[in-house]
Amino acid sequence: MPKNIFEQDFAVFDTETTGLNPSQGDRIIEIAAERLHDAQVTATFERLVNPGRPVSEAAYAVNGISEEMLASAPRMDTVMPEFLEFVQGCILCSYNAPFDMGFLLNEISLTGASLPEDTLVVDVLKMARRLLPGMPRYALWFVAQSLGVGQKQQHRALSDVSLTREVFNRLLDIAELKGIRQGDVFKQLFCFGSSALQGLTLQKIARIQEAIGLGVKLKIRYLAGCNAEVTEREVTPREIRQEKDRAYLVGHCSLRSQERTFRVDNILQIEIAGPS
Repeated sequence: MPKNIFEQDFAVFDTETTGLNPSQGDRIIEIAAERLHDAQVTATFERLVNPGRPVSEAAYAVNGISEEMLASAPRMDTVMPEFLEFVQGCILCSYNAPFDMGFLLNEISLTGASLPEDTLVVDVLKMARRLLPGMPRYALWFVAQSLGVGQKQQHRALSDVSLTREVFNRLLDIAELKGIRQGDVFKQLFCFGSSALQGLTLQKIARIQEAIGLGVKLKIRYLAGCNAEVTEREVTPREIRQEKDRAYLVGHCSLRSQERTFRVDNILQIEIAGPS
């Protein structure tokens, strides 16, 4: 990946489905994507898909896609290879990505295809929560409205891709203003899906443990969860604490002159500051 995240190609995608549970047999009925380079759309993909099963009344009420519209549409074993070729070499990007990825991975497994092991996925919802903390809700339409995007959510794949792309680009602008432009930092904050991310966390932990062993202070740039403010701090590290699937640095913070706890994945930069 390029060191600067803004040099990377993204593929913003969205799905419409027969229902909410791929584990219970629900399938994708529409999939769309836009390839982005330097925040500009370079290509567009849109397909209806015949799922081979009924569309639930609840799904139809949301997206308006009827079984009649799908009768002559291609099956997923035709559409999936086209989609995977379209997004090749991109970081995938979706709003509430775990939902769309759950369906996408289910369809991939059913067709016998596969995603590259190093595929990364940006969850734009996660970006919104981290960069815009304290909002009363994080529905796509509400975040879009809050960011000044005039387009409305229509619950069709390509229109929702377009709306997500507008939100994503505005959030990228906010991230850049906070100095979040390095690829590794961006990945740790907003992506999931690659073992490389775990390796980046382990590198930080190793650096912190080295500082503890040497008895030296650390200088860190940190993204605060409460207000998304990026600050520079000097910390005398005491320990690494593991809670569930997250690692925390515990140490004395010079800025607050008290012991503080920092999420390791929110540490944007870390270096040795000097003797403690």
